[in-house]
Amino acid sequence: MILLRYKKTYEKIAMGLLSYMPGDKTVKKLQEWIQRYETDDSWQLYLLKKDEDFIGLIGIELGEEDYTLQHLSVNPSFRGEGIGQEMVMKLQALFPDKTCIGTEETDLFIQKCKPKEEGSD
Repeated sequence: MILLRYKKTYEKIAMGLLSYMPGDKTVKKLQEWIQRYETDDSWQLYLLKKDEDFIGLIGIELGEEDYTLQHLSVNPSFRGEGIGQEMVMKLQALFPDKTCIGTEETDLFIQKCKPKEEGSD
């Protein structure tokens, strides 16, 4: 599986994957998100490709020392296979010097992805 940076030709695929996110999924809202990823350099969107299919999407807002996980979505046919966790790990490999933080919607998932450290409570 490969993580690819969003480009305009992926717009419909990205909107479809974003529509799997909980919350406001109106076309207008999806277009606003895509517009933000296309125009704001600190917002970066990546799509996960398996064989010939795009099966997941992960979007972040880059900060100075961290990045905020804004969107994480996996095609329902591939859920429960660790795809979301794999995308988070691939993103951490892309930005090894930054800390991943979550939004109200994504924080719980990020906590589940963190490796269990020995001796931590």
